[in-house]
Amino acid sequence: MIKHLLFLIAFVLSSEYLVSQHLEVLERHESLQATYNQLLRIPIRVKNNTDKPQFYVIRKVKGEIGDTQKGYFCLGNNCLESSIEEFSKRIEPGETLQDLYYTFESGLQPAQTTIKFEYFPKGNIHEILTKSVSILVEEKSNKTFFFQSKEITIHDIYPNPVQDQAFIDYKLHSDFIKAKISIHNVLGKTIADYDLPFSETRLKLTADDLLPGVYFYTVYLNNSGILTRKIMVRK
Repeated sequence: MIKHLLFLIAFVLSSEYLVSQHLEVLERHESLQATYNQLLRIPIRVKNNTDKPQFYVIRKVKGEIGDTQKGYFCLGNNCLESSIEEFSKRIEPGETLQDLYYTFESGLQPAQTTIKFEYFPKGNIHEILTKSVSILVEEKSNKTFFFQSKEITIHDIYPNPVQDQAFIDYKLHSDFIKAKISIHNVLGKTIADYDLPFSETRLKLTADDLLPGVYFYTVYLNNSGILTRKIMVRK
């Protein structure tokens, strides 16, 4: 019995190792926080480490969405219906899937949920990697951080809506990490880039050149987007 159990454990571990060698999931999101009526765009980055083109499936398998909340996959600005809980795409050898997001609308109710995603080659559900993200939605929070990982703790922009200037507090946990924030419009065009130096803990953004309206800012670690948030500009 013990031998059979040890064999099973070894088989599972070896299977996960093989999958991780062929399929790499590059997300860093672990813990997110939002207030009411906010939009979270959670980047999903999948890399094909094989020498052949592969179709990969990304499936949302867990997460209770409230009555006023919504979650859905978006490729760039093209979004699927919220009832569609999996996305598949062909990825070339060595290529990383870009511009895929899981978008979460926080709604008007408090919520605390963990959304789990499965990643696997199409037609082979036995080779599965899983990643989870925890989301806390509150009306008003004394805690201002909305993202925390081994690399960075970063707080939400304030004030928001923005009139002339705003600030983002952050802390990098290693000086080997290159971090930046990009501002872009609703069409995805980059308006401005701001580096996040390891030696500093606060970023100042100016809205002098921005017309009133909706914008987004994306946080990048080592050139990989980890999260996108909405900014309102009012003048």
